[in-house]
Amino acid sequence: MRETVSSERHPRAAGFTLLEVMIALAIAGIALIALLSLSNRSITVNERLQKITQATLLAQDKMGETEAAFESGTLREDEIEGVFDPPFEAFRWRIAYEPTPITAIRMVTVRVLWGDEKKNEEVTIDSFLF
Repeated sequence: MRETVSSERHPRAAGFTLLEVMIALAIAGIALIALLSLSNRSITVNERLQKITQATLLAQDKMGETEAAFESGTLREDEIEGVFDPPFEAFRWRIAYEPTPITAIRMVTVRVLWGDEKKNEEVTIDSFLF
């Protein structure tokens, strides 16, 4: 018996060419860079949101202190700014009292600031004292 040898040869072996591998790696690299960029952006946004949340809670606390002092008759209107105690020493507060058309009612504004004022990093809460 004689074996027949196929004269058909595949001009291309199975697998990927170097060019195909390089293109796939380039696409994967671009995707990874985009994901890392999004991850860094997410961390920055999360830090800012944490600061805003902390500032809001501190402003509510300072407003509560102001309202309680007003109701008890111990409100000192000369105390209009300061720095919070640790661990919140990065935050500053300012209180402003403004008259309203009704003489028995005053508007009080509590601002909690952090970082650079030029970047408008602050939270403001308004209330009325009567």
